[in-house]
Amino acid sequence: MNASSEARALTPPDIAARKGGTPIVCLTAYTTPMARLVDRHCDVVLVGDSVGMVLHGLPSTLGVTLDMMIMHGQAVRRGIERALMVVDMPFGSYEEGPEQAFRNAARIMAETGCAAVKIEGGEAMAATIRFLTARGIPTMAHVGLTPQAVNTFGGYKVQGRGDAADRVLRDAQAVTEAGAFSIVLEKVTEPLARTITEKLAIPTIGIGASSACDGQILVVDDMLGMFTDFRPKFVKRYAELGQAADAAIAAYATEVRERRFPAHEHVFGDVTTKATKE
Repeated sequence: MNASSEARALTPPDIAARKGGTPIVCLTAYTTPMARLVDRHCDVVLVGDSVGMVLHGLPSTLGVTLDMMIMHGQAVRRGIERALMVVDMPFGSYEEGPEQAFRNAARIMAETGCAAVKIEGGEAMAATIRFLTARGIPTMAHVGLTPQAVNTFGGYKVQGRGDAADRVLRDAQAVTEAGAFSIVLEKVTEPLARTITEKLAIPTIGIGASSACDGQILVVDDMLGMFTDFRPKFVKRYAELGQAADAAIAAYATEVRERRFPAHEHVFGDVTTKATKE
């Protein structure tokens, strides 16, 4: 990455200024090749702790470690020139208190080169967000369904129905007042997401929320159809790469077993002629 590339990179204030403007395009990435692809089209690239489920086969995000996030963050950093890079703080790396959160967030930023971190939680995390932002760590908030609290919620359930809407709204307002530059609204009802977007001064980024949000984010492997058996309601599939990959691998396996691969054009030298002369 050169100096001119760094000068063109989007910053947290750039994203905050997009409130009410052109929708903010966000996707996850965990590897350098994918980062290069999404960087061409996205405003924000999130190194999400969803990497634990997507790439490591974990049952939830709870087993993701700080070292895992840093390793994938370093890989993504090598593929980004323009987009704002945000790294998720994993479960257990910030909940103890603001000081713990600062130490770990500072390490993430120093070792990955990201421009911001993301933490889950509303009112309970407001003091931590205020502590981080006051010390030079731009923070993206995340309320509604927060996957790191999946056991508390009793599963990946829609949030904000009935009386619970007031709680989610209070959470969103608390992290905004604490200094978050943007906020992810995950799996909340459409009317609530619309109301929160109208009330907040910072951009909302929806996932399973409302088209009225200031931006949208999806897990890149979900929208590319890498998983043939995972089809959440809020994901639109823009490709079916999982099916295409399965067919390609099956074709490869068949050709190897039938000795049709490698063919003559895939090997070096006239192997057949040489064998005949010998």
